[in-house]
Amino acid sequence: MNIFVGSLPFSIEEADLRESFEAYGSVESVKIITDKFTGRSKGFGFVEMPDDSEAQKAIDELNGATVQGRTIVVNKSEPRPETDRRSFNNNRGGGNRGGGGFNRGGGDRGGYNRY
Repeated sequence: MNIFVGSLPFSIEEADLRESFEAYGSVESVKIITDKFTGRSKGFGFVEMPDDSEAQKAIDELNGATVQGRTIVVNKSEPRPETDRRSFNNNRGGGNRGGGGFNRGGGDRGGYNRY
């Protein structure tokens, strides 16, 4: 089972998170999500446990627990809903929304006159 762990302290390491979950059973993987530019933790991560009953026990026991002074959120991770990325990207910045460019809107409205 894939488990979401939120409100993590920014200083927690994957090994520490693994240790917390191993108290309830076998842990397949641990991943703390980090910012791709700074490398700093985003304060959440995922733990994969192969045995669903052990995973549910970990969720029940660790949800609301205090880790390094922060109350963490632990629940079953649900897959992200599929979206049509093409339609999403087509609605971002540009398209038929007008604006921008040189000499838009006529000569008496300011802007750079190229002629």
